[in-house]
Amino acid sequence: MSKLVVLLFVAVTLSLAHPGFGGALEVSVETLKPNPDGETIVKGGSYEAHVTLYVENGDSLTPAGWSTRKNEGGNGKPFKFSPGVGLIQGWTDGVLRMKVGERAKIHVPAHLGYGDKEMGRKGGAWYIPANSNLCFDIEVLQDKAKAEL
Repeated sequence: MSKLVVLLFVAVTLSLAHPGFGGALEVSVETLKPNPDGETIVKGGSYEAHVTLYVENGDSLTPAGWSTRKNEGGNGKPFKFSPGVGLIQGWTDGVLRMKVGERAKIHVPAHLGYGDKEMGRKGGAWYIPANSNLCFDIEVLQDKAKAEL
């Protein structure tokens, strides 16, 4: 019986800690376009970004139906945000590891996203199933006023 408990403990630990076994425990940031000279994003700051949201399905990404990019069905208007204010924890954790002008994929495990809550409406404009790992393709835009100085 104790061997079974140990095996179950190891299986659960692996499923939580290894992406190939069901999901990571923390946010990961995959930088697509670095900007080493960019300003570091800070909690409470005001920013704009182009964003596309995906639901992760193992090794593939399924569009969740929300994007600001015109070429992906959005209206072309950047999303305005402030890290730590009205956002899921995974978004904040990810963008705080970025710099202005960078583009990255932020991989968010379900418990740092919407958890066991279903978001949107199945068959609607956008939808996120409960317990979904998410991927945000985010490009934090340069502040035009600061760029002109």
